[in-house]
Amino acid sequence: MFPYDGNGFTHLSFISPFLLCSGSFLCVCVCVCVCVTVNKHKPWIETTYRGLITENTDVVLLDPPLVALDKDAPVPYAGEICAFRVHGPSAPFEAVVLNRTSGEGLLRARGPIDCERQREYTFNIQAYDCGAEAGGAGVKRSHKAVVHVQVGDVNEFSPVFTSSEYAGSVREGRVYDSILQVQAADQDCSPQYSQICNYQITTENTPFAIDRNGNIRNTESLSFDAQPHYEISVTAFDCGQKRAACSATVHIHVKPVCKPGWQGWNKRVDYEPGMGSKQLFPKMHLETCEGAVSSVRVTVELQTGHNGKGCDRQSYSEKSLQKLCGASSGSTDLLPASGTTFNWTTSLLTDSGRDGDLVYRFDGRQAAKVPDWVVPQNLTDQFTIATWMRHGPSPGLRGEKETLLCNSDKTEMNRHHYSLYVHNCRLVFLLRRDYAQGDSFRPAEFHWKLEQICDKEWHYYVITVEFPVVTLYVDGVTYDPYLVTDDWPIHSSQIDVQLTVGACWQGGEVTKARFTQYFRGSLSGLTLKPGKVESQKVFSCLQACKEGIDLTSLASAGFHFNPTQSMLVAEADDVERMNGALSRVSYINSQQFPAAGARHLRVSTAVQCFGEDVCISVHDIEAVVMVMQPSKPRITITGAEHLTAPASDLALGLLLFRDLHINGTVTKSDRPVHSTAALGEKDPSEEIIHNLDYCDIMVLGKELREGFESLQLNHSTLLAKHLDYNNSTTGISIYGVDSMDHYAELIRQVQYQSLQTGSPVRTFQLTCSGLNGRYTSNQFMLLVRKSETDRENGCADLASAEVTTHPTGLANAVTVVIVVCIAALLVVVVLGVYQLYLTHAQEDTDTPTHSEKQKDSDLTFLTITVNPLEVRKTERELGFHSNSHFA
Repeated sequence: MFPYDGNGFTHLSFISPFLLCSGSFLCVCVCVCVCVTVNKHKPWIETTYRGLITENTDVVLLDPPLVALDKDAPVPYAGEICAFRVHGPSAPFEAVVLNRTSGEGLLRARGPIDCERQREYTFNIQAYDCGAEAGGAGVKRSHKAVVHVQVGDVNEFSPVFTSSEYAGSVREGRVYDSILQVQAADQDCSPQYSQICNYQITTENTPFAIDRNGNIRNTESLSFDAQPHYEISVTAFDCGQKRAACSATVHIHVKPVCKPGWQGWNKRVDYEPGMGSKQLFPKMHLETCEGAVSSVRVTVELQTGHNGKGCDRQSYSEKSLQKLCGASSGSTDLLPASGTTFNWTTSLLTDSGRDGDLVYRFDGRQAAKVPDWVVPQNLTDQFTIATWMRHGPSPGLRGEKETLLCNSDKTEMNRHHYSLYVHNCRLVFLLRRDYAQGDSFRPAEFHWKLEQICDKEWHYYVITVEFPVVTLYVDGVTYDPYLVTDDWPIHSSQIDVQLTVGACWQGGEVTKARFTQYFRGSLSGLTLKPGKVESQKVFSCLQACKEGIDLTSLASAGFHFNPTQSMLVAEADDVERMNGALSRVSYINSQQFPAAGARHLRVSTAVQCFGEDVCISVHDIEAVVMVMQPSKPRITITGAEHLTAPASDLALGLLLFRDLHINGTVTKSDRPVHSTAALGEKDPSEEIIHNLDYCDIMVLGKELREGFESLQLNHSTLLAKHLDYNNSTTGISIYGVDSMDHYAELIRQVQYQSLQTGSPVRTFQLTCSGLNGRYTSNQFMLLVRKSETDRENGCADLASAEVTTHPTGLANAVTVVIVVCIAALLVVVVLGVYQLYLTHAQEDTDTPTHSEKQKDSDLTFLTITVNPLEVRKTERELGFHSNSHFA
């Protein structure tokens, strides 16, 4: 064996020379030298390290220190440490060798370390020696040690309050352990710097204190009269004594001695037309004085008795409304506005003039007989009675029958054939059939007992008869009779019957015929319609209210509206839930131009506690919804104001308003918005006047001379429109709810026809109205003149002028003059015959049907004789010009 020097090297010393001599051999001296290097051991490090690094620094303090050992030391390279390597997918650290011989190392961060982002790291580290030689060949590495590094926190964040403002309340005269609690938070990562260790009130001389948890209390009893409100500032400190950069403001309200009731409501709510729905009680809440409440029942009532039928629905008359709702024609109005023709309501008391609504008041002394020519005579097994009624309880314990409508014997007997009356808050409909309709015991009386009959509010009642079934609709809701009484039919007789309103006529069995069973209440729109009954959809449309109470969210049960949405009943077992529900209660008015004025609100409350009927008495509150005056719309009529026409045009019929324009304007914001019927230029984003109710064309001065003058409108032009008209010697009235376009189109078809001689001047006045007469147009005046020269006098002048001006074309001029003169003479003959025809033919009053027939017959007669229009056409072709013109 060769000796080993301990440094990886093996030495072969010089061997003592020896001689190998054998005979003649020569003695040889041999010397051998061999050098070998070896890296036998791996570096060694600890198995676990724990380190600490402060955020925003880069040096990690390790325990134990980072030192690698190698048993190959002190052999160069093999016994030296050349590197440390960190293993971990997201470890932001690196290790460096401080001394290769001693194996000392340093762990440091590659970039800034943030404790708030990550508070500790775990990764592996390995040591590497320098290998067997200078080139790094044969490097050996240690095992992987686990390193746990914690990040030390720096107090870099200040406390921040969760809210900049806090609010609480105290009852005067009481000292509270805690009124409210403020809270602050700190973004530092360590418990020392992230926890709030102290709060402090910075406002001086306040009767409040705060503890380390943020609870604020009052140090003395407070007085509402002395100071109802306190405002204090509060700051916070973390456990490193860093103060909050911004203080919090705390509002503490002192409440007076508790009185149960509603708080936070306004006595007046202003409503601008067109704003949709508006919340009535956005901040209202119920104060129960800390009572243990088991249930709350609240009734919100909108009192809509500010106008006629108790609701802002009177945009149109009852008859127009029936057309708009799709009701079939044929109904008879038993309570029309008093006039020359409809005069049986003259003696009745009226409550009209409010927004166009016509209401009749009956005080137990008024009644009216409906003329026989008005009463429908063809009542069959199907008919309908409808009316608006407001009625209160009858005086006395046993009130008398109060008759709305009665059809009884006019003389001799006192039989009621059919009637509708109220008796002790019950509505009763009597229908007695005669033997011609059957001789069996049949239903005759139908009874309904409803709260609405005597609640002194307006309701819409509809009774539909499809015998033997009789149904009552009240405000669109169906009610079947609770009692039906049978009776024998009435014996046939020759006695006439009398239909009355407001009482029943007793024509027999008394010394003097008189009214009896007077009604006490108000009626409006009483109609009787024979034939097929309408659908419930029509009835609902007729009674629909344009204003009412609205609830923006009806997700929970326990909230109920009445059919007209004038009353809301809300029930809840929690006060806060009730407060939240009432904050969503709104007033809504869908009228484009609602009636201005006050709508009264009443809120009544019943509170029940556990085990008791009523524990808290809450007074009713009353408020007012003030509907502001809407922007007043303007209806403007424009067109030609002067017309001059020859006698031939007037004889045929002159279109008076062929260039008519009807404009509707209303001021919105700072600019007017226009709706032009004639041009069709409408802004779809703006809702203004679209409909008219009537237009009157009046003859100013003397009335039209029958047989010689007339206004004409072809009835066929009314097709597909909701319009009717009346025609007389004083003018034409076109009525019904329809658009400005249809009205303008119809008025342009009105013709004025005159067969009078001479040169008369006629003046017509056109006026239109919207919203049931609430808004009227300007008075448009039209002056119509006849041409001063006629065609007979013009023949000679025309011939003379033609000859003088064109002597070379005499033959042509003479021919033209002859043709024109013959045509003019034919016109004169035609007019004479036409005048004789009209003198004998026009005997009756001018009605739409009569005018149509007259016009057809007249035009037929003229066509057979001559066509003056063709003569005028010939004049134009030959170069002659009529002296007629349109201004």
